[in-house]
Formats: sequence, structure tokens, C-alpha cells
Amino acid sequence: MKRRQLMGYAGAGLATALVTNLGSGFSADAQSSGLSVQWLGHTCFLFTGGGAKILVNPFRAIGCTAGYRPPNIAADLVLISSQLLDEGAVEDLPGKPKLVYEPGVYEFKGIKFQGIAIDHDRKGGKQFGINTAWKWTQGGINVLHLGGAAAPISIEQKILLGRPDVAFIPVGGGAKAYNAQEAKQAIAVLNPKLVIPTHYRTQAADAAACDISPLDDFLTLMPDVTVRRSNSDSISINSKNLPENGVIQVLGYKF
Repeated sequence: MKRRQLMGYAGAGLATALVTNLGSGFSADAQSSGLSVQWLGHTCFLFTGGGAKILVNPFRAIGCTAGYRPPNIAADLVLISSQLLDEGAVEDLPGKPKLVYEPGVYEFKGIKFQGIAIDHDRKGGKQFGINTAWKWTQGGINVLHLGGAAAPISIEQKILLGRPDVAFIPVGGGAKAYNAQEAKQAIAVLNPKLVIPTHYRTQAADAAACDISPLDDFLTLMPDVTVRRSNSDSISINSKNLPENGVIQVLGYKF
């Protein structure tokens, strides 16, 4: 099947106030309390709340994601961090969702999204280009999804990213994203209330074609942080059950 043409929108610079309106009207429920988060494998999550379904980083099942089910989920809006196949495979998505992949400021269904550029490698973006980290508020929850960030967070980026209620942070390393130590440093900078680790090795990996590390390599560096483990792939978050001091939430996956 021919790869679907991504719908790019004029990206805004880090300090630019330009807003691209993606249409679909205003949702009066956009800031209502509560957000459901479902982990679909790797860095892919479905966010449901505030009258919208947001899918982030659908992937092709290959390499580190070989054993996951392809996340061909219906959504209103799809955010991708890059056009690499582990976070930007959109050709099989059902329906006609809006697709956004460039840094900038966007509005959709009354929700404002900001894409912030962070290098996708440790070589100034020369190897894998730019990764787009996404921040938005949905269902009253401030969300930050770092995608495949691999470079340290600069002061300017920190100002734009703010303090998230829940941060989705890659921890498995490899050439394209934070390793365990880099993830720990990013958490110290961002100080999120809830951390959901992403981009780590699971039984889904093709052993011969996956260079990322397992979750425990990260957790061993965080001995003083509370870790919650769930057998479910989903979690419901609202302002009343958010921890105040960084808790790590590990979601399950039903193979």
C-alpha cells in the first residue's frame, strides 16, 4: 500500500505565537475532568477525554516493535514525533484523522497543542533529524509526550515544556532516544507529577534487530521513586488522583 501522504502544517518556531487551526469546531468539554490513556506499545498511546481521541506515534510492527499489534486505531487527531517507522507509520490508520508532525502551535476541538523540536540523536540531529515533543491539556490534565527525544532539554525548551502533570519519557536508549541516565536527567529538569516510561525493550522485540534496553535498567536508577505497576494497558487520570511528587507508572501490554 502506498504510504499515506502526511498533512504537514506550517511549523512555528520555538518563540512564535502562530496557531494553526485544524478545524472540527470547539469542544466545550475539552477541559472537563479526566483523561483515559491506553498504551499500544513502544511510544504509541491513545488519549481519550475532553471530547477528543488523540493518537500519538503509531508504528510499524518491525524490529523493537515486531511483536506488538499494529496500532490501527480510529482517532480524531494523530500526532507523530518523526516520520521514522517506529513512531510515524500512518498508512493503515482507519478513517481520515488530522495528521500533524511539524513543530508549531495548533488548535483542534478547543485543545491547543504545541510541538517542540528536540534532536532525535546525540549528533545535533545529523543522524535521525528532529524529534517533535508534544504538549497539550486534555480533560484537565497537562500532558507531555517527549517522543524520541535524545538531546538534553535546553533552558528555552524547559520554559516551553513547563511542568507536566504526566510525562511520557523514553528510557531504553539506542541511537534515537534517551537511555536510562538521560531519562533520569530529563525527569529532574521537568519534575512531572507522573512519569510513564516509553521506548524500552519488551518481549515484542526482534532480538536480532533491536538495540534498546529493558525497563529495569531505568528503574534501577530510580530507587527512591515510587513505582506503580499495572497489569492493564490503560489508566484513568484526573486532577484528584495525581501524585504531587513524581511517581513512575508502568502500564502492561496484553500480548
